Amino acid sequence: RGRVAALDRGVAAFSKTGEHAACWFAFGSVGAVADRGRRAEWLRAAAVVAASYAINTAIKFAVRRPRPRLPGLPPLTSTVSALSFPSAHATTSFTAAGLYGALIPAAPLYAVASLFAVSRPYLGVHYPSDVVAGAILGSALALGVRSTGVAGCR
Repeated sequence: RGRVAALDRGVAAFSKTGEHAACWFAFGSVGAVADRGRRAEWLRAAAVVAASYAINTAIKFAVRRPRPRLPGLPPLTSTVSALSFPSAHATTSFTAAGLYGALIPAAPLYAVASLFAVSRPYLGVHYPSDVVAGAILGSALALGVRSTGVAGCR
């Protein structure tokens, strides 16, 4: 009830670009090509985004929380797995925003990360706590990496 089909399709299409952090890897690759002086930093940041996806997946398999199932209200998109906690979209998006945000203005990156996070409960594939946990995990990973200088981003 109260759904707008075009909005549902748009949110689902946008959210699909975040599967397996694909959009963030593409963004890091473009950054590495366009910003030759900091190519190594872009590539290291992209590698940390990949690591955040792996960490998120390990936590998902340890926690094994099933995705939400609401009677009469099916999810608006398909998912890679039946596991929900934490949201990989939120984890990788906030990791990317935190690390790429050391190389270019961070505000637009955090806006996109927030949209990815909000899209998941909207689509009916995550509980709000899944995306909050993912955002905290991704932010903590980015902060930890930046504080150590591992990715060359401070």
